[in-house]
Amino acid sequence: MNYRHAFHAGNFADVFKHAILARILVHLRDKPAPFRVIDLHAGAGLYDLTSRESQRTDEWRDGIGRLFAADLRISELRPEAAALLAPYLAAVRAFNPGGELRHYPGSPLIVAELLRANDRLIACELEPAAAAALGRRLHGIRQAKAVAIDGWVALNAYIPPSERRGLVVLDPSYEAADEFPRLAAAFTSAWRKWRTGIYMAWYPIKGRSGPDALARTVARSGIEKALRLEITIGPLAADGPLVGCGLVILNPPWRLAEEAEVVLGALTEAFGTAAGHRLDWIGAGSHQKS
Repeated sequence: MNYRHAFHAGNFADVFKHAILARILVHLRDKPAPFRVIDLHAGAGLYDLTSRESQRTDEWRDGIGRLFAADLRISELRPEAAALLAPYLAAVRAFNPGGELRHYPGSPLIVAELLRANDRLIACELEPAAAAALGRRLHGIRQAKAVAIDGWVALNAYIPPSERRGLVVLDPSYEAADEFPRLAAAFTSAWRKWRTGIYMAWYPIKGRSGPDALARTVARSGIEKALRLEITIGPLAADGPLVGCGLVILNPPWRLAEEAEVVLGALTEAFGTAAGHRLDWIGAGSHQKS
């Protein structure tokens, strides 16, 4: 899959991923001890929804555009969902102060919005133009550091961190044919080095072979708590546009599964009648069901 994020920023996949990311950060903030976030494929940080790249696809209109339009209705009909989505939407609004949706923050800027004074972010990006843009966006944020490094190298270099608590975000481009098995191996290996951290890996769904192989590897790894979330906005087609994606979350915070069910229900409603979602446990403790 060829994935240049400027063309896809703010689409349904970003909304899904970042809404769950914000919930994890809220849970990390609930305890006083500081935490560290390691974003391994951080991108450029901020995306202009009026740019030529964004307007070429207009994918954001069926993602964050729909959620913004549905926000009042969600608040009225699904107050619990509105409360759970509020930290994510507040982070997006922070970059659109006039109320008009013109910019979309990537994961490092959403994380930065939710850090406390003693929390830390390491945002990794290798592509030179994106890495330079990311450095500019994070400049002046004391808790955040942008590093021009390959995310897979950073996974070994920065884990375990000095903090006992934290989150690792894996969001590779899936341009290489071996990205799914590479993710599965790196994911489980990192967990063995830092078992108290939370790990969140995003993946596209163009078919079932890659996602299902990832789930089988996690299930065989001995990881006790592994949550799988997926969302689709239409029928899957290997040669068609991206209409489905998922997250595997190792060591998810308590109650995240319960919250995710509510959030996914609200997102599928906002994204239209063709949308659907899935939530299940795939780790060694998969007897847990939600």
